[in-house]
Amino acid sequence: MTQPAPVLSDDTRELLLQLAAKLDALRPNAAMSEGIRLGQALVLAEKMHGPTEAAYDAEQDFLVAAPAVRDGETRGEYAAQLRLVAQGVTL
Repeated sequence: MTQPAPVLSDDTRELLLQLAAKLDALRPNAAMSEGIRLGQALVLAEKMHGPTEAAYDAEQDFLVAAPAVRDGETRGEYAAQLRLVAQGVTL
């Protein structure tokens, strides 16, 4: 039995889509890394909310929603996964 996809906040969905766009726009064929996932979560959340508790909460929610990076995955491939998650698809 499959589990229903978690309900994402508007902030989480927006952060997923922002990172997907950023990864597609800059070197989509380059390797994706967990460091990029972690660093961009903070950068984008603080860009959205400033250095606040709301940014911390948005960052944490993003990290729960965004899948872990797989070995050998490109930035473009990861961007596609982020868009699916933002649409409510469970990976």
